[in-house]
Amino acid sequence: MDIKREEQDKKKLDSDEIEKYMNISSTLPKRNGWGTTFYQYKGFWYPHGYVLGKLLAEDIFKAQPSDIILCSFPKSGTTWLKALAFAIVTRSDDHFAGRKSFPHDAVPFIEVDEVPNPRRIPLVATHSSYSSLPPSIADSGCKIVYICRDPKDVFVSFWHFFKQFSYVKVEDYPSLEQGFELFCDGFVSAGPFWEHVLEYWKASLEFPERVLFLVYEEMKKDTISVVKKLAEFMGYPFSIDEESRDLVQKIISSSSFDALSNMDVVKNGERWSNNEFIPFSLPKTSFFRKGEAGDWKNHLTEEMARRLDQITREKLGEFGFTYFSE
Repeated sequence: MDIKREEQDKKKLDSDEIEKYMNISSTLPKRNGWGTTFYQYKGFWYPHGYVLGKLLAEDIFKAQPSDIILCSFPKSGTTWLKALAFAIVTRSDDHFAGRKSFPHDAVPFIEVDEVPNPRRIPLVATHSSYSSLPPSIADSGCKIVYICRDPKDVFVSFWHFFKQFSYVKVEDYPSLEQGFELFCDGFVSAGPFWEHVLEYWKASLEFPERVLFLVYEEMKKDTISVVKKLAEFMGYPFSIDEESRDLVQKIISSSSFDALSNMDVVKNGERWSNNEFIPFSLPKTSFFRKGEAGDWKNHLTEEMARRLDQITREKLGEFGFTYFSE
């Protein structure tokens, strides 16, 4: 094992350090909901284990200039973005189709997984807000890719997804209507949603060479163009020869919802469990429900949809953000 990796692992497991983070988290505002307790850190709500992971990452995660940080609000297309980015960087059109790996194993979360240092693959991910990213990310000048999705679909997907975490008390889980009120109030993992989006939107306008803002619905409509744009931004553009060999389409196909959801590691019942502070176990099938744009129409009333669109206009419209609210 690399010496730096050993030092990192030892620090992660140091009881005094963990106690320090526990003490810090105990001073944060907290609120019960979604079948568990959330803590507010730098204006955003997270489960306790994620907050502890954030505190740890701020101390030990050292971003490199070559890193690419994949950022997202939960249930906004994270798994798809990870698969595409990994395939682009590694130039592998069968890594996932060949059932060799799972996107969340291939691209670690800064606050949840053990991130190798140095890294062979320069990809890491996070659900954290832009303002609470580890300081080394801004200092390194590395690139950031953010994926955003219609909040109507985000809410529906989150409501189905979050109840499956092992630490969530299902008997205390809100109904769809109750969860909708919590979401509108900004009380959801990594929420408020609109503030989370706004921070990355502003950063993409101010630093377009460093922050790429992607929209899930646009990716669904014209995947080839967006994947080419993503590859160019990350510094891994496709050559004429690669395009002539249909590499772009092969990567898209191997990273599709159907391909990923039919991986052996998904179909055979494997579980994803990596958090050091709050042990959890989550079926890998949980990451694949429909992968569609507009599924909210099957769950939300017209009044609910209008309300979320109105909030989006009020929160983001004045900053030139025109998606989802028309």
